[in-house]
Amino acid sequence: MNVVEQDDPTPPTTVPLHRRLPGGRTLRDGRRLYWWGEILAVLIFYLVYSFIRNLHHGNPQEAFEHAKDIIDLQKTLGIYHEQAIQSWALGSRAFIIAANYFYGSLHFIVTGGVMIYLYRKWTDDYPRWRNTLGIATGLALIGFAFFPLLPPRLLSPDSYAFIHHDYGFVDTLAKDPAFWSFNSGAVNKISNQFAAMPSVHCCWALWCASALVPRVKHVWAKVLAVIYPVTTVTVIVVTANHYFLDAVGGFFVLGVGYVAARIFTRAGRGPATATVAATPTATPTVDERAPVSRPTASPDGSAPGSR
Repeated sequence: MNVVEQDDPTPPTTVPLHRRLPGGRTLRDGRRLYWWGEILAVLIFYLVYSFIRNLHHGNPQEAFEHAKDIIDLQKTLGIYHEQAIQSWALGSRAFIIAANYFYGSLHFIVTGGVMIYLYRKWTDDYPRWRNTLGIATGLALIGFAFFPLLPPRLLSPDSYAFIHHDYGFVDTLAKDPAFWSFNSGAVNKISNQFAAMPSVHCCWALWCASALVPRVKHVWAKVLAVIYPVTTVTVIVVTANHYFLDAVGGFFVLGVGYVAARIFTRAGRGPATATVAATPTATPTVDERAPVSRPTASPDGSAPGSR
């Protein structure tokens, strides 16, 4: 009779459901990202951000007082040149129209494009830069809530009766062709006109440049990335939507967001792990196992080893 040792069968390793969903990318530390999940998260975040941003429009007189404080500070610093720059730019209607379309669209298009680029080409870096943008944008809401600011385009008696001095700015979005204007019916009703400090346009533009410059290969691409935030600052001034200090505020919240993201983001930053597909270990059948022999008597009846 053969004695067979029975090994305990090894149960097959199952892959968790969240790792079997389609459209995913695996980070170096084994975490998974899904493009459809990222799109959904961004849309939800922006809807919540917009709702909070436009929830409280602030007091116009308080916003005007803050505008005068900003102007006085910029005069002290020697950087109050917004009206002079816009007056110069108004000499070219083509330039103003281009600035209007730039202001109304590229902060969405370029920022979205950079997020896609990071997700596809620099997947391990993507979570940290996504979180940087989210934290910085969320911090901007604090400025909107506690420091309502009248933008330059509204600094005229035509905007509010309590303003007795015309500061010489022109609302180019209302005067010349653009995708939209703050004076249009729907936008005027729901948009927070005093959400100017900090400038989210400038925050997002510098985010794009900071993410791209170390990663793109070609010099011309690096130059374009650097020019983008510079152009954005120019556009927000030319269209009379912001002061220079609004741009500084946007850069500041981006810096805070970056530091916070470096501290709290874990995805994509852990040690590299090798992902091995789990396969069940086959249990050998009885026929496949080697029999265990035991001593038997010799044909002549003598004990083994007696000869």
